[in-house]
Parts: sequence; structure tokens; C-alpha cells
Amino acid sequence: MSDPSADRSSIAIDNLRAVIILLVLAFHSSLAYLAFLPDHPFAFGQPPFTWRAFPIVDAHRFLGFDLFCAWLDVFLMSLFFMLSGLFAWPSLSRKGARIFLSDRFLRIGLPFALIVGLWIPLALYPSYAQSAADPTFAGYIAAWRGLPFWPAGPMWFLWLLLAWDLGAAGLFAVLRGRSDLVLRLSGWAREHPVRFLAGVLAASALAYAPLALVFGSSPWVQLGPLPLQLSRPAHYAVYFFAGLAIGACGIERGLLAPGGWLARHWRRWLVAAPLSFLLWISLTALVRSRGDAAPLGLQAADDVSFVIACLAGCGLALASAIQFGRVRAPLLDSLKANAYGMYLIHYLFVVWLQYTLLPADLPGLVKGVLVFAATLIASWGATALLRRVPAVADIVGSGRRRPAPRPLSAPAPRGGSEGLASRSAGD
Repeated sequence: MSDPSADRSSIAIDNLRAVIILLVLAFHSSLAYLAFLPDHPFAFGQPPFTWRAFPIVDAHRFLGFDLFCAWLDVFLMSLFFMLSGLFAWPSLSRKGARIFLSDRFLRIGLPFALIVGLWIPLALYPSYAQSAADPTFAGYIAAWRGLPFWPAGPMWFLWLLLAWDLGAAGLFAVLRGRSDLVLRLSGWAREHPVRFLAGVLAASALAYAPLALVFGSSPWVQLGPLPLQLSRPAHYAVYFFAGLAIGACGIERGLLAPGGWLARHWRRWLVAAPLSFLLWISLTALVRSRGDAAPLGLQAADDVSFVIACLAGCGLALASAIQFGRVRAPLLDSLKANAYGMYLIHYLFVVWLQYTLLPADLPGLVKGVLVFAATLIASWGATALLRRVPAVADIVGSGRRRPAPRPLSAPAPRGGSEGLASRSAGD
């Protein structure tokens, strides 16, 4: 028999993924109103092309958005990669590497190409128009063609996720016949959660700190349509493959099991997350105030504090979801079904709404809330309509997926359930 906890775990993680999409929309809706931005928009055709991060700069600001966006920047995308990795190994075990990759190219690679090629150019016209001497569409086309790269907006996540999926498929091929190694690691993570998370913390520190010391924490590089934040690719890989290890024998039987160690200690995560964030933001402010004169030791401490705050933020989100997020509601089910499509198309609504509100004499907080609310409604409604097209629904839809069979060689942790593995996000 399957354990009801299996379904509860799946519901909690699905709900968390939907909430993350809402946070992504809120993050982008707030960027035009950050207090630290300059008084002028960023020039479209001049390096370092900072408009890629801040396409619209509004004169009305709200300091609370700076803290909100800094908090999300610490852990949100790392958590997104971890959640994406949770279902990779069961999906590989069920489908094999070839079918798994075929599905991932359909669900990730094709949307990336279409959105970056067609949708992002439409989304970013306001960024050009805000600072251009010639705001005509012809001028925009000329300026776009003069860029040394093809802007991808927030779609950078998709190509990097596809790269880690390729890595997971390669690992599956290398370990053919020895998949029990990954399953045993998954069981060990359940049995020794503190050691496992300490290993994740150490690996992410080794992956992030050296690159951040060499390149800095913020710079990006872009080859064609493929942007990359120089300090974080290895860090994101650690979280993706940590998620793969956690979910290999099913999330209901592993570290994310209802009633497991992570969920039981949600109060500790509730304390650790804000304290570690405060430590990171304090050290970051100190490093930036000293500029190039900041001692190497201080910079290293700042980088290590980032990975601590990242793990604490992810731990709080996961523990809270497992402990409190096992709920069903029609509105939440609709959000989950449309969340991926909302992520794909929301950026156009965000940028154009921020641009439209530029002349409005409203507080930055009000503008940010208006942009978020309108973006949420527009992207949700548009995705629901697009999903009525069968070909679109096959790519961005979210129906009930078959559970992966329980691996026969998976070690059953003491006190663990005998449930089936959860559904794969990419199936």
C-alpha cells in the first residue's frame, strides 16, 4: 500500500513551487522602485548594460523593496534549482536518459528559444524608450541589433537548468547498474540530515566563495542568448544535485518527509534564516563601503555568510512547506497548473506596466503593488487561455503525473514510509 504521506509531500512541494513563481513576479515587479538605483535610467547601448537587471528606473522609490529583493536574491533561485532536481532521478529511472532529455528539451529548451527569440524583444522595448533619443520602433531595432548579445531576461534560469539536466542524464549513464549509490545517498540524507546539510553548505561555500572573490558577487557574462552570473553557476549546481540526491528515493521517504527532521525543526529555521540574512547584509554593506580597499578576509567572510544565509532561507522554505503547506484549494490548484506559463510570459507585463506608470505621481510602494497585481492577473489569465491550445498545454501545462515506482534497491530509512516517489516536475 502507498502511504498518504506521499501525496502530502507532493502537494506541499507543488504548492511551494507555485509560491516561488509568485515571489519571482513580486521580485521583478519591485525592481524599478529600489532606493539604491541612480536618478536616471540605464543607457540601452552602453556597457555594462545594467538595464538587463533594471529595465525601468522610476523616480518613486521604496526602501522596503531593497530589503525584499535582497532577501529573495540570497536563496530563491538556489531553492528553485533544488526543487527542480528533486524529481530528476525518479524520472531518469523511469524513462531512461534519452526520453528524459527529449522531454526536457521540449519543456525547457523549446520555451527558452521561443520566449528569448520573440517575447523578450517585445518586453524590453520600454527599457530602450525610457532613455533613447530616438524612441521609435525602428530605432529600437537598430539599437537591438547593435548589442553584443541577445538579451534573455529572466529566462537565464531555463538554459542553466537544462545544462544541469544534461549533467544528471550523464551521471545516470555513468552509474548505469550502480544507481543504488544515489539511492543510498538519499537514504543517508534522511538518516543523517545534519551531516548532509553540512556537506551541502561546505560544497556550496567551495563552489561560490572562490568565484566571488575572483569575479565579484554581481557581474554577469553573456555569450549570445546565454547569460551567466559569474559567481554562482557552480553554487546552483550544488543545489540542483543536492535536490537530486534528496529526491532519488522519493521525497516522502527522504529528507522532506512529513514529520521528518527538517519539518520538525521549522522553528530553528525560522530563527536561523533572518539572523543569517542580517549577518550577510551587514557584511555586504561593510564590504561595499570600503570598495577595493576591503580586506580579503572580510570579503571571504561576506561570501561565506551568503552561502549560510542561502541554506537557511532554503531550509525555512522547505520546512514551512512540508509542515504547513499540505493544503488543497481550487485557486491554488489553478495557480499550480498555470505557474510555469506565468513564469515564461510575465516579464512583458512587468516591464510595460512599470513603463506605463512612470508619469504617475504615486509612492513607490503603491506602484510596485499595482505592477505585481496587474502582472499576476494578466499572466495568470493569459496562460490559462494559452493552455487551451493542446500543443501549448503539453509544454506548459501541469496535469497529474504518474508516480515513479519505488526503486527496489532503495534503502528504507527507519521510521520512513513505504510510499511512492513524487511526481516529476518535468514529466
